[in-house]
Amino acid sequence: MTRLRVEAHAKVNLDLRILGRRPDGYHDIETLFQAVDLHDVLEVDRAGAGVQLEVQGEDVGPVQDNLVARAAREFLAAAGRAWEGVHIRLEKRIPAGAGLGGGSSDAAATLRALDEIFPGAVPPGRIAAIAADLGSDVPFFLGASPFAVGRGRGEVIEALMPLPALSGVVVLPSVRVATADAYRALARSREGRPPSVAPPFVAPTDWATLATAATNDFESVVPTAYPPVADALSALRATNPFLALLSGSGSASFALYAKEGEAGGATAALSGSADLRVFSVRTLSAWPDRA
Repeated sequence: MTRLRVEAHAKVNLDLRILGRRPDGYHDIETLFQAVDLHDVLEVDRAGAGVQLEVQGEDVGPVQDNLVARAAREFLAAAGRAWEGVHIRLEKRIPAGAGLGGGSSDAAATLRALDEIFPGAVPPGRIAAIAADLGSDVPFFLGASPFAVGRGRGEVIEALMPLPALSGVVVLPSVRVATADAYRALARSREGRPPSVAPPFVAPTDWATLATAATNDFESVVPTAYPPVADALSALRATNPFLALLSGSGSASFALYAKEGEAGGATAALSGSADLRVFSVRTLSAWPDRA
């Protein structure tokens, strides 16, 4: 195989708790990842020399710093094939810098594609290590389930039995939230308080149980620091979903609905705002392009 087309799906965080700071500077977290059908598309060709990346759509900055290019270089180096060439065309549909994991998902899709193009060239354990080094969310997108617990700094994944697919809405205000800034704001808000200790995690087996416990620790600081995020969350919650949360550190928020018609009505109502980008989504109960 010399050419492959793969999808890289977005995620939302159905629960996100920020725990103590680690010696390496990261924080321990506990989160519940859920993939949705919003996705980027990658076309990977075994061609030329070196890693060539072409990006269309969302502005993601210099291509040489893109996680896709980094993932490809790391894979080829681990395979002992640094002289090989791959050309990757990335069509960006997932908004960048929104807390939806687009860059991490792109990196994971790159590793999956190269593992098929160069079968057996890199052991699975080494691929997993590359994924964890590239970013805390990347291992989730390589995992067996689109519904999973993330621990450690997010890279320790426990796959869960997926819940039935639901329709939802993702809204994006016209502001970006830097993850580092969100962590600093949260740390300032907790000064003088003991580190958070999460209660024992019980894997949810239905949406109703999940909705009663879902929380995102960043909601204590990010909406206050970024009023457009607060406005977006308020607009979402006014549509009466059974669950609405910030995703990651933002700036995107999402809502899920029990009935198809409710999600469609919310999308129509929210799309009238000039201050929001609105995406209709559906949660995944299986990765669409995997056996």
